[in-house]
Amino acid sequence: MIVPLVLLALVQQPAPPQVGDTAEGRPCVVVIDSVGGRTQQVEVRKGETNVFAGGGVLAHCRGTASTLSADSVAWFAGTGRFDMIGQRHLVHIRDSALTLDATTAAYFLRQERLEAHKNVVAVNRSTGSVLRGPNLTYYRIVKGIRDTMEMYASARPTIDYRSSAPPDSAEPYVIVADRVRFKGNDRMWGGGKVTIDRSDVAARGDSMQLDQAAGLGVLVGKPHVEGKGAHPYTLVGTRIELGLQAREIRFVKALGQGVATGTDWRLTADTIHLTLERRKLQHAFAWSRGDSTSHARAVSTLNTIDADSLALDTPDEVLTEARAFRHAFSTSKKDSSKTADVDWIAGDTLTAHWTQVADSGAAPKSQLHQIVARGAARSLSHIAGAKDSAGTGPAIDYSRGKVIDIALKADKVDRIVVSGRADGVHLEPAPPKPAAADSTAKKPKPAPADSTAKKPPKP
Repeated sequence: MIVPLVLLALVQQPAPPQVGDTAEGRPCVVVIDSVGGRTQQVEVRKGETNVFAGGGVLAHCRGTASTLSADSVAWFAGTGRFDMIGQRHLVHIRDSALTLDATTAAYFLRQERLEAHKNVVAVNRSTGSVLRGPNLTYYRIVKGIRDTMEMYASARPTIDYRSSAPPDSAEPYVIVADRVRFKGNDRMWGGGKVTIDRSDVAARGDSMQLDQAAGLGVLVGKPHVEGKGAHPYTLVGTRIELGLQAREIRFVKALGQGVATGTDWRLTADTIHLTLERRKLQHAFAWSRGDSTSHARAVSTLNTIDADSLALDTPDEVLTEARAFRHAFSTSKKDSSKTADVDWIAGDTLTAHWTQVADSGAAPKSQLHQIVARGAARSLSHIAGAKDSAGTGPAIDYSRGKVIDIALKADKVDRIVVSGRADGVHLEPAPPKPAAADSTAKKPKPAPADSTAKKPPKP
């Protein structure tokens, strides 16, 4: 007779407790299936009775597959609150949208809100995402109240974030933040020391947003993204956007004070756009705001390219080509230890090509082998020759033309081809000066006079 009394007390309240079936989107009347211990009903005022049950309680939502279990429960009719407490075992709540385990949980009927505390583990049954943390607030879908599920958590929960339905079995993004918010199955916000980690990427920021429906993620507050491939890269900026498609990051874009760094290059610009495929960097684009104070710059070990905009080809994270547009200017050095003999080339556009060169058994490195300037092209080059080895220095070549094509070997100018109204100046090094006489050498002494020689007679 105990169980029917509990059921009667619950369902006769004007607003019965609900722990709902989100698929149906309707309130759920809690039906007690079994109580392992004692029950108590307390009438606090006429028409308002609180109910308590312990010893292990199993229940379900009438007409649905939603279930709950707890060591003890309490129904407070006046506030419309249904508490579930785990003492020896956790509270278990299962409905069509979420599975939830926690030490305690409370359902607030009037707000259709479920609050869970301590040892919380919540699993999104549509995507497979898992949240672990000290607390969670869950707003259910209920017809006439809200049409989209919402969840909030604080105190740095950890989320194994997956983004597709049916449940995603691929590697999740591990997200940690001071506080997080979810809306539906495809939108998420995080604030306070946000970290996003996966085997191929690590991202940081003060706050973040993910919108799978729009295919966009955003990081702000000193954002930082790092690729973890064989040739790692990093990107920082005022704001970083992530392009998302089929669980993968397809592009990373820095907006404002962008700096991208790869194994062979460093890129700075107002805006930097990196594209990825198969979790590897494939292209890098950079452009300025369009004023005279802003330029895009690419720097490798020996070469620098400045322009209004730049495009770098980095198939599978290896630099092969760079293209510069408007006010393009490039400098090259013979080696990284000297600043003298800097070559430069300028034009409306520049195209530079790199090849991979083995470096004493180490991983191959990119080496510039051709650079072409087009449109009002100018160049200044130091050309090493046979006379250079004699210590006279390289020849100096200044050229102008419509197109200038410079080929290099071992980081040295090998050939210059100028076309279209070509002119310029070529200066050969001065020949070595003849050796000067040694002023310190001893002069030969004159031979002494012969004392036996006859002196001329006196007049």
